[in-house]
Amino acid sequence: MATKLTPEAHSEALSRLGDWKEVEGRDAICRTFEFSDFVEAWGFMSATALIAERMNHHPEWFNVYNRVEVTLSTHDADGLTELDIELATHMDLLAS
Repeated sequence: MATKLTPEAHSEALSRLGDWKEVEGRDAICRTFEFSDFVEAWGFMSATALIAERMNHHPEWFNVYNRVEVTLSTHDADGLTELDIELATHMDLLAS
C-alpha cells in the first residue's frame, strides 16, 4: 500500500508540478488539460490509461470535447502519495 505524503513532501511535489492545484477540502491534486479537439483529448486519455493500468493507479477524470479534467488521490491511503505524483508527471509529459 502506498504511503500518504508528508506535508513537506506534498508541498515540494506541488512546486514541481506547476500546473496542478490542490483540491479544496480534500488531500488531492487536480489539473485541466485542453487539447485542439476531441480526438487529441481522447488520445491523451488512452495513453494515460495504459500507464495508469501498468501502475495499477487510476485517475478520476471528466472529458468534454477537447477538455480533460483530472483529479489524483490515492484512495487506499486517503490522500496524496508518490503514485499520484508519478502519474501527474506522466500526464504532463503526454500533454506537452
